[in-house]
Amino acid sequence: MKVVNMHEAKTTLSQIVEQAERGEEIVIARAGVPVAKLVAFRVGARRQLGQWRGRVRVADDFDAPLPEDELRAWEGRE
Repeated sequence: MKVVNMHEAKTTLSQIVEQAERGEEIVIARAGVPVAKLVAFRVGARRQLGQWRGRVRVADDFDAPLPEDELRAWEGRE
């Protein structure tokens, strides 16, 4: 991981952005103290709807009320 001081980052911004695009992480420091990290922005693939169909089962009682003793525990009333 490369550490670059603020002044150097301002004067060589395009070069350090190119380094980030190639996968390098650049830490930007002020007076030697790290304050930010520059990493490449990756656009994720669009999600495909229904890709979990048939792989997950929701129980019939999924939204049924909890038993009273468990409800008390969740609410901190024990």
